[in-house]
Amino acid sequence: MVGRLSGMILGGVSVKDFCVATGIEKRDAEVILEGIVRDGIGTARDGFYYFQDGDRLRVAISMLKDGCQTDEVAQSLDWRDFEGLTAHILASGGFAVIRNLMLTKPRSEIDVVGIRLGVAMLIDCKHWKRYSASALKSAVDKQITRTKHYVAKTPGAIAVPVIVTLYEDKVRFIDNVPIVPIFQFSSFVDEFYGNMDQVKTIKTD
Repeated sequence: MVGRLSGMILGGVSVKDFCVATGIEKRDAEVILEGIVRDGIGTARDGFYYFQDGDRLRVAISMLKDGCQTDEVAQSLDWRDFEGLTAHILASGGFAVIRNLMLTKPRSEIDVVGIRLGVAMLIDCKHWKRYSASALKSAVDKQITRTKHYVAKTPGAIAVPVIVTLYEDKVRFIDNVPIVPIFQFSSFVDEFYGNMDQVKTIKTD
């Protein structure tokens, strides 16, 4: 099921290419590709299947609804779709969502912002396969800086910096900033307001 995502190559893919990319046999590949197109994702023309930006994410969300594990699905996504999956989980939790928010003076970018009940969750998505403790600490420091920048630009803001990762095995904290594995992100979102006393909160002075 999850392997189909790696075969959804932008710009056109044949059944043969899909088989090579996924390791799925031809007959099964044909069924999968026709099913994806039948669901309104991508188009088929002259023996090729054409996919656009966002189509992999749409299939991933459909797979989650069918009961696939979040972390297994996320591993087959690229970093852009990983951000999209994070945004989808936030939106499903009732958050208003902004992706790739650009701040100026100094210029910086926040991958995903979720806002609900007057609190903004500012998320840095890390699609790394492996990373050191020092790399995570650096990511946390940078996200704290971005969050302070966001708050300075947003009067009355209350914001929480968060890191969402692909391969962490549990929620942990660095400087009270939560580092959340994608497979636990939905639960983290559901419990967010009940646990705000445990996380770093940055407010307008």
